Amino acid sequence: MGAPADSGDSALAILLATRNAKKRRELERIAAAAALRIHFFDLDLYPDVPTAPEEEATFAGNARAKALWYARATGQICLADDSGLEVDALGGAPGVRSARYAGPQAGDADNRRALLAALRDVPAERRTARFRCALALADEEGILFEADGTTEGTLLAAERGGSGFGYDPLFLSTDLGRTFAEVDSAEKDRVSHRGRALAPLLAFLRDAPLL
Repeated sequence: MGAPADSGDSALAILLATRNAKKRRELERIAAAAALRIHFFDLDLYPDVPTAPEEEATFAGNARAKALWYARATGQICLADDSGLEVDALGGAPGVRSARYAGPQAGDADNRRALLAALRDVPAERRTARFRCALALADEEGILFEADGTTEGTLLAAERGGSGFGYDPLFLSTDLGRTFAEVDSAEKDRVSHRGRALAPLLAFLRDAPLL
């Protein structure tokens, strides 16, 4: 497979194991705030590469499997993220099925509606939940680095805010006292599961010979 187009500088090029543009922009934003010269590109450059199976029981397992799958399929250094929402009253669901909670073709709004329906009779004090993120960085030879992060909150009975994506409008952050859809990106990145998982990864990249 060919390399991505030259970004015009000496930035490290990393393939993201996603076609989700919002997720790519979030990762780019967090890396830029850490003053690292990283050029992220996503799977849109590789339309013929088959989708990696997500058959593991954990976020970490899925992240490792995806990172290795796409690194070996493209020859690029690959960063895979597997993340989702764990709801205590639902026994940890939707968990690794967060992106397809309402079905394999479901969108964000469909998933939020399905979650609200599942929690219809659950009182506010039992709606505790957390976002969890696992990251894995790999090349063709194997895993280079792994990290994870969590952030705690509760789930509202109605959406609030117009920013973010996924379950953000329902997730009332314990740290912020607002939903992730009500705060600006810098506030969210400071306490989010993905921001917390990326911090040790970016520290690794800062010191690694990859850069």
